[in-house]
Amino acid sequence: MVNLSVNVNKIATLRNARGGNLPNVLQVALDCEKFGANGITVHPRPDERHITRADVYELRPAVHTEFNIEGFPDERYMDIVLEVRPNQATLVPDAPGVLTSSQGWPVKENENFLREIVARLKQEGIRVSIFVDALEERVRQAASVGADRVELYTGPYAEMFTTSPERAVEAYHKAAMVAHSEGLGLNAGHDLNLLNLKYFKDNVPYLDEVSIGHALISDALYLGLENTIAAYKKCLQD
Repeated sequence: MVNLSVNVNKIATLRNARGGNLPNVLQVALDCEKFGANGITVHPRPDERHITRADVYELRPAVHTEFNIEGFPDERYMDIVLEVRPNQATLVPDAPGVLTSSQGWPVKENENFLREIVARLKQEGIRVSIFVDALEERVRQAASVGADRVELYTGPYAEMFTTSPERAVEAYHKAAMVAHSEGLGLNAGHDLNLLNLKYFKDNVPYLDEVSIGHALISDALYLGLENTIAAYKKCLQD
């Protein structure tokens, strides 16, 4: 089965809208694990509009599945990651203030920067995933800078899925084959949901993990968190 990592950023967004500690991010993360999630993902942005630095430090000792920290690898991010040592660090090319991660790394243009960052993280025993578009050359470039995995940006897949699923998934299948040939693990994330996830999983080989937040938390408003996680896990079954 492909692993499901639940991104709890949106829980923090709801909490921050009112202040206080309701909903409780830590409790939701623990409930996600109890209900079958294989990991917890957070993306602590500099403006702390959702997950805060304090959240990361509270979650790390409590999460017993895989803990994944996404972010742009500036010094602030690196300080957090090198101190708390998550299981995985996912490097994304977000500019400050961006609404969401909406593109992968232009790896070649950032080759030296990424190679240095990857080396620092791997030296501390942290698995490194680089967020890339589903382009074969980007996957090869990620391998060349030392990444352990790539996370394929699935926004374009989700956008095209409703009109042409076969065309939507084609580039991802090719990118997955290249990742496997390069010895890379394979993650995917962005706009995956209950409508498009099973098709993606069935047609993209060697998939290790999907990271899903916005859609999953939105579905939980209707279905409840336990039922929602069960539904997403069902999509990922062989």
